[in-house]
Amino acid sequence: MDGIEHTARVSASTLYEAVALGLRAIKKSSWAGEIPEGLTNVKVHILDDPIEHTVQMKVFRNWISREGGSPSDRATQLKVREILR
Repeated sequence: MDGIEHTARVSASTLYEAVALGLRAIKKSSWAGEIPEGLTNVKVHILDDPIEHTVQMKVFRNWISREGGSPSDRATQLKVREILR
């Protein structure tokens, strides 16, 4: 994947849900190959607004594995974990 950029269009409720759905979509594609663990950033473009977010994979993975937080945060974490299974 060195030097190759992949794009996946997804519909999500949260930033991290968008990251998880995008990763899942790319992983399912037979032509995309494996996504390396060393991947450092994922860009998320919001189509309804001219907004772009960049998420560090280290921060994303820490958030997924973090315990506690608000009930809303926990519900979102569970949803994202399920997407990545």
